[in-house]
Amino acid sequence: MRVLLQREWHIKCQGAIQWLYPLVLFLLIMTLFPLAIGAEPTILLRLATSAVWIAVLLSLVMGIEELFRPDFDNGTLAQLIVSDSSLAVWIAVRLALHWLFSAALVAILSFLAIPLFGLPVGDMLMLFASIMVGSPMLLMLSAIASSLTLTLKNGAALVPLIALPMQLPVLIFATGAVDLYATGLNGLPILAMLGAGSILAVMITPFVIAGILKMAWAT
Repeated sequence: MRVLLQREWHIKCQGAIQWLYPLVLFLLIMTLFPLAIGAEPTILLRLATSAVWIAVLLSLVMGIEELFRPDFDNGTLAQLIVSDSSLAVWIAVRLALHWLFSAALVAILSFLAIPLFGLPVGDMLMLFASIMVGSPMLLMLSAIASSLTLTLKNGAALVPLIALPMQLPVLIFATGAVDLYATGLNGLPILAMLGAGSILAVMITPFVIAGILKMAWAT
């Protein structure tokens, strides 16, 4: 586990462009959205949660297409499959670090919604919590889509088409939790449901992806 963590950490540090791209995309959407809507505070406040979550969703999907392809092309994946190493553990480590460099940073950058949209601090904290709780499930679904298109020539273009329909329920429930809190109601049960879904996804997805990668390597 320690060796895998060190290896994946070095890969992330060397390939800064790959994990910076989703962050730049998120910042572009966050800054361009208020410019396109206008400076009406009421409209900005009403659309703040949806705008931030759409930016989160798109940035996570667009940064996932190269998650496994380099290892598939250079033979690293084949070595992991034929060796005694646990492929699911390697996948879990890679997904964990990818979440840290993408979703966790995006959640921090989402605090820009306070000056850009005029979002109250309490609503912003709830929005931050929804991103932290719901983003693992988003990442797991995106990773499954990325592994399914691994052997296709233009598979990167299909990743959003496969992942986004599966991720829409997460978007709906997460924005609903923030909206409930903004109206004075309790949105914690919805967050708890998202957290349970993320936990299940984290537990199951590495084994699902391991099976998909083995089939991709065999073909």
